[in-house]
Amino acid sequence: MTTTPRSHRTQAERRAQTRAALLDATIDCLVELGYGRTSMQEICAKAGVSKGAFQHHFTSKSELMATAVEHLTTRIQQQSAPDAGALPDGPERIATAIDLLWNSYSGTLATAAMELWVAARTDPELRTAMRPVDRALGRSTLELLTTLSGDLPDEKAQSLFWLTVNLTRGLALDAELGGDPRRRAQLLEEWKRIATVHFGT
Repeated sequence: MTTTPRSHRTQAERRAQTRAALLDATIDCLVELGYGRTSMQEICAKAGVSKGAFQHHFTSKSELMATAVEHLTTRIQQQSAPDAGALPDGPERIATAIDLLWNSYSGTLATAAMELWVAARTDPELRTAMRPVDRALGRSTLELLTTLSGDLPDEKAQSLFWLTVNLTRGLALDAELGGDPRRRAQLLEEWKRIATVHFGT
């Protein structure tokens, strides 16, 4: 009779799993409960870890919140980013890049980030934690957008990026407030048409 050797997770793997569980639980709590009702007790209970485990990974609630948004954004980008080599040539790439930004800045991410930025207005510690994360994510998204949109000149890429980000954030807020999904889809399609003509030439 042969036995299969048991596989043991390393300490680093256990730490990474605990950290990921805390980050995922933070996003879930922000979406389900809102920032005001998201406590460390709620996060730890949802993640299935002790308060001591949280303190081992993060120095403050604000640091955890900002890192959770970064974690979710990275995950969404990895899941939704198309293969640049498989994209259509020419102006049509602009529409694909806009779809990527919409997928990244809407849904769960939009809800969680909105909760944090509203809270950050009156919470200096949270605002301080969020700013560098927001800047870093903006830079990485801009680089990806430039690649996907066909290597636009820097000035055009930045204009496309900021116009699209602000539009999609507005559309995401409209979704949170119960706006008409058909109207949002129409506005996004109209922006893709305009952007393709303006930035694709």
